[in-house]
Amino acid sequence: MADTALVTLVTRDSARLEFACPAGMDVLSAAETAGFYLPAMCHAGECGQCHAHAQSGAYEMAPHSKAALPDPGQGGILLCRCQPRGDLTIDLPYEDAKIARQPLITRSAIIESLTPAGEGALALTLTLTPDAQLGGAADFIPGQYMELTVPGTEIRRAYSLANLPNWDGRLDFLIRLVPGGAFSTWLGTRARVGEELSLRGPLGHFTLDDASPRPRVLVGGGCGAAPLVAMLRHLADYQDSLPTHLIFAANREAELLPPALFEELRAGLPQLEITLCVWHPSPGWDGFTGTAAEALAAHLAAQTEMPDIYLCGPPKMLDTARAAALAQGVPAERIFAERLAV
Repeated sequence: MADTALVTLVTRDSARLEFACPAGMDVLSAAETAGFYLPAMCHAGECGQCHAHAQSGAYEMAPHSKAALPDPGQGGILLCRCQPRGDLTIDLPYEDAKIARQPLITRSAIIESLTPAGEGALALTLTLTPDAQLGGAADFIPGQYMELTVPGTEIRRAYSLANLPNWDGRLDFLIRLVPGGAFSTWLGTRARVGEELSLRGPLGHFTLDDASPRPRVLVGGGCGAAPLVAMLRHLADYQDSLPTHLIFAANREAELLPPALFEELRAGLPQLEITLCVWHPSPGWDGFTGTAAEALAAHLAAQTEMPDIYLCGPPKMLDTARAAALAQGVPAERIFAERLAV
């Protein structure tokens, strides 16, 4: 095996990016070293956001979640886990425009509050530390995410923002705690108000198509609440009048978001319809019983105009919800998705 491999990335619009990947380094890290910042979230082989396909060449995959990589036998790889064993050519599932060429901005922020947000989840609020060049404002597009680093470590995880851009430097996150997860363990047991941490971003292209005249359906579950909440707050801020439907799913009622949040969203968007669905409800549950995909299929079956679909959540939820939308006749190009770690 050579000490350095030549990696060639081919985008969906046929752009070719070449860079060296030293032995033992993953493709995602080597790309960043070369100045190419590819879409990615967890950097730990859990979310599937950096999924791509090996066109030719040998490689090894470091440990990763099976749910994040549904097609390993067909050349499917995760860039954050893929280590070349020689020259390697990889097909990327997005255009060249999705690849940033500027280093990601690193900022520091202070924990302002940590509060429960349903069973096994926390609402985290940070305030950016004012920067001499960047100022103190929180500038991002609703739907984007930030990479947060556990203080004193190199462990970083990506979490979507739940609030709107603001001059106060406020960043709100809705984070589902993963048992045994490095960031979750720190956040749930050791993080304290007033503590400082570093973050990078904003990142991501999971944002609303504001120019679309079609109705919208936003579907989320588990860890996929935050970007959808940000999108709905954005629509309320602009007094959008298009029909909008939110489907939010959980395994049990206790895992749903706090009722006050749904009340806030309804107050801001009078036309907003909300379907809360629980897969395994307790007796007396009067909402939708079933999965997010089943709720989406039922909603679409009653529509005369196919809407734009925005999906955010664990890989299995995304795959089943996408299949349900396609089966009902929603064009693939009108389905937007953000795949998150389980």
